Amino acid sequence: MTRLVAERLPRSARLDGDFINRLIVSGRVWALGEPADEAARQVELWNRNLCTLANNFSDAGFTPVIDWVIPNREQLDFFVSLLPARQVLFVVLAPGIEVCQYRNTIRDPRERFDFDGYEDLDAAMKRELGDVGWWFDTAALTPEETADRIIRDARHRALVN
Repeated sequence: MTRLVAERLPRSARLDGDFINRLIVSGRVWALGEPADEAARQVELWNRNLCTLANNFSDAGFTPVIDWVIPNREQLDFFVSLLPARQVLFVVLAPGIEVCQYRNTIRDPRERFDFDGYEDLDAAMKRELGDVGWWFDTAALTPEETADRIIRDARHRALVN
């Protein structure tokens, strides 16, 4: 989705958090993995790297579009603190758990992911971030329609104060 959004902007860069995550070749610990302190340290590193890239692209006149899961208010606040003097728009694609699971099954096999924590993640995000940004129900929209709506409406609906 973020690729479609970025393609619709005149000058943009898509920053994929999963790509940044995979830059660690040896010793990588998944965000919810063990040991927990190392997982937290690496999540902070990924966030710092994403925000540094976003700042660099923004300074060069490009709109950075970050594709990354922000699971809680603490991580969002950290992101915003690393993007000083930037207009931060926070869009949560929220088509519902069943739609997320279905869409994962129809992805290219190389892009599918194994994750069984949808319910916990959804509940935690709604609890901590439900009043922040734009929670956009995309269940009935095509990817192209979703990208068009984000371009049209995000500046008015997704601003993080």
